[in-house]
Amino acid sequence: QVQLAESGGGLVQAGGSLRLSCAASGRTLRGYSMGWFRQAPGKEREFVAAIDWSASSTYSTDSVKERFTISRDNAKNTVYLQMNSLKPEDTAVYYCAAQHVLARKYDYWGQGTQVTVSS
Repeated sequence: QVQLAESGGGLVQAGGSLRLSCAASGRTLRGYSMGWFRQAPGKEREFVAAIDWSASSTYSTDSVKERFTISRDNAKNTVYLQMNSLKPEDTAVYYCAAQHVLARKYDYWGQGTQVTVSS
């Protein structure tokens, strides 16, 4: 079992920055791809960014490209999402998730952290 705990959310003005962290416990994250997702009120959860287990490849949705950066520190069992130039439409609950390299879907999810961007 992998337990994931997000932190770093909060209230920020448009144009500001936040850094989300996702700390894992129970098992090393080596061998897991990690993703960040978000869900805004009244909307479905959407993919934000992902990083493979070796950090050699990253992916992000078009709406956050060049603004958000996903990274990981396997030694600390932690994944990060650096969010810059935040916009009100980035307001959502942000979740991290882990997918084993042999799995077809994300196996483990955190509880989420709220990000609110004021205009």
